[in-house]
Amino acid sequence: MWFAGPARRIVAAGRPGALRLGFTLAPGMRVGLFGGSFNPTHEGHAHVAETARKRLGLDRVIWLVSPQNPLKAKDETTAVAERIARARRFARGPAMIVSDAESRMGSHYTIDTLRILKARFPGVDFVWIMGADSLATFHRWRGWTQIMQEAPVAVVSRPWISLKSRFSPAARRFQHARLASQQGKSLVARRAPAWVFLRGPFNFLSSTALRERLRRPGQAAGKIGR
Repeated sequence: MWFAGPARRIVAAGRPGALRLGFTLAPGMRVGLFGGSFNPTHEGHAHVAETARKRLGLDRVIWLVSPQNPLKAKDETTAVAERIARARRFARGPAMIVSDAESRMGSHYTIDTLRILKARFPGVDFVWIMGADSLATFHRWRGWTQIMQEAPVAVVSRPWISLKSRFSPAARRFQHARLASQQGKSLVARRAPAWVFLRGPFNFLSSTALRERLRRPGQAAGKIGR
């Protein structure tokens, strides 16, 4: 099994792209960072973001659309502009912000993104949000143990993977830092490492519909859900 090593610190919080991110945050805000390829975005993503917003009491959830997932081939990923446009159709309500911040900052790894945003917005309480499917492979991320040290993490249950994710290398490594699900509202103010597994109704309908449409001959991935 391959484990990602530590990530080196980068100095990018002051670069022009990091100063013009397309959104503003004020000290004292509780902000969830929901990163991913969103390739393509579907209702399952909206379910994760909205569950985290409600259960953690967040002021904002920022969908960080990655320019390119380092663990996936480039030919499997559609253009970032197309993925951002689709994500905006699913990120509903004023509390949801879809951003190309990682492209602007030149950040390819979550650990760098976290450090840049924390330096850019001092006084903002950040929490990293992921679905249970991401927790299952979290140990493959660059600097994954450092990510757990940088910000609290919220994991939202997803169909078919939730049980496996709770026994993943990351879950076992940081078992001591796991909070009970009913402590979710206190997570953002906790000192990292701290994480919580948020159980909730599964979004089976969207996941099933996505797979079924992908199986249909001639069905383009970019048109799923339109």
